[in-house]
Amino acid sequence: MTLSTPTILLSNDLQGIREYTSTRTKNTMTVLFCIQGAIDVEVNHRLIHIGTNDLYVRLPSLEVEFGTYTNSRDFLFYQLTIHESLFEQLMIHHFRSEPRWWEKQEFIRNNPVIHLSESGVKLCHAYFDILSIQLNAVQSDYRREIEQSICIAASMEVLNYLDQVLVVSSEGGRVSVTQSDYIFHEFMRLMQLNSYEREVQWYAAQLNITPKYLSEVSKARSGKSASEWISSITISEIKKQLRHTSLPVNEIAKKMQFPNASFFCQYTKKHTGLTPNQIRKQKYEQNPN
Repeated sequence: MTLSTPTILLSNDLQGIREYTSTRTKNTMTVLFCIQGAIDVEVNHRLIHIGTNDLYVRLPSLEVEFGTYTNSRDFLFYQLTIHESLFEQLMIHHFRSEPRWWEKQEFIRNNPVIHLSESGVKLCHAYFDILSIQLNAVQSDYRREIEQSICIAASMEVLNYLDQVLVVSSEGGRVSVTQSDYIFHEFMRLMQLNSYEREVQWYAAQLNITPKYLSEVSKARSGKSASEWISSITISEIKKQLRHTSLPVNEIAKKMQFPNASFFCQYTKKHTGLTPNQIRKQKYEQNPN
């Protein structure tokens, strides 16, 4: 079985893994749930063992290289691959609500295999089943939002689990990080605390580095420059305010600390191709009730 939409691919067929590892798609997130048996995959010249009731999580990265893999004859699994555009929406959601998101993301990068408890196994089956049902359902105006909501809920289950893991791991001391990892982490933390600050120069000054170096680190670490991250977070918040509140445009502009409504409209048009009113109208047309 292989089911897909423009942003999600769900499969329990080994051919899906063959295609995935051969194309080495780096800007996607992949979750593999091992139901039975085991598989060994070479990632960045390191052999990773994924056994029964293990969850393997691979976050988007510019530095991941896949090699060969071998699996047991009784190997059964689910594989979920999420396009970078959907992963970005997950990340922005957690960016707003999860204070330890970046710490947890780093932990997953370094520890991609999670052994699930009995309740975790049941939850995994439930989430994969509901995704399968949704992907088989008739296309609707709400499909993308439903897919995103399911993925957000599932990822929050993983983040909830990591709360316990990180409490244990912190007792053993902090894991060393590179300078670029630290800078990128601090940049994201500053954006979380100052979500309406939109100048790269401001963030660079807080970190005592040049704007150019901040952008270079951000690009190397995530594939996006500092200004691209700032724009993504800002536009996501603009769309949220326009689509989920009834505030007038000038009030949203004031709330988000734009100098005036005219500048707010110009910024929105530049980054989305639409005016604020068109974005708000677009939402009403999709969901008239």
